[in-house]
Amino acid sequence: MIGAIAGDIAGSIYERHNTHRTDFPLFGEGCRFTDDTVLTVATAEAILNGRDYAAAYREYYRRYPDRGFGPRFRRWAAADQAGPYGSKGNGSAMRVGPVGWAFDSLEEVLDEARQSAEVTHDHPEGVQGARAVAAAVFLARTGKSKEEIGEYVSDTFGYRLDRTLERIREDDPPNVTCPGSVPQAIAAFLLSDGVEQTIRNAVSLGGDSDTVACIAGGIAEAFHGGVPAAIEERVFGFLDDRLADTIRRWHRRNRR
Repeated sequence: MIGAIAGDIAGSIYERHNTHRTDFPLFGEGCRFTDDTVLTVATAEAILNGRDYAAAYREYYRRYPDRGFGPRFRRWAAADQAGPYGSKGNGSAMRVGPVGWAFDSLEEVLDEARQSAEVTHDHPEGVQGARAVAAAVFLARTGKSKEEIGEYVSDTFGYRLDRTLERIREDDPPNVTCPGSVPQAIAAFLLSDGVEQTIRNAVSLGGDSDTVACIAGGIAEAFHGGVPAAIEERVFGFLDDRLADTIRRWHRRNRR
């Protein structure tokens, strides 16, 4: 989860002011955690406490309403009885990382990812994006190679992962949909050699920088068995006590 949050924070200042460089300050002036972090932690808390995903997402939105949530999600979260709204946005994928850690088989991970997505993002592409990211995290943490992860995601979900960063920047920069950000995020991971480079690659693609880096950073953390201590320390410096406590409880249960 720290890798995902690091990506969110690092990318937060570039979402509307994109950079195509990779040598930017990792946590530049004005960085902050956004809705990506809030809902990732909400997913973790729902799993830790056996809660309904919708209830957890609504609670965390109401605690942190000024963190950049999209208008459709805000309307949903403000109404206790609202159902899913057919979105294929990348919100389902940005928050799903904890699912890839919490279950012991790929089948369970895929089913739980679907459940976490469908409370809001019940469009087939919204569900598919969440399932692809959760599967990538699960495969990464269970020792699969990058080649195996890439092949599984491509074969199962139809995402194209064979492009260079330069080609993605030129032809298919990330947008706010699952098909427009999940393959780009996974490619950023596959073309890196560590957590920090993954985050830098993802931010440099442009578009929805914080979400793409959040997705990519979570996969990279799973693959590399953690994040560098200096990055973890910086991440906790951005968080309040509620978020930090949930993350620490999550890590006590799930780091392996």
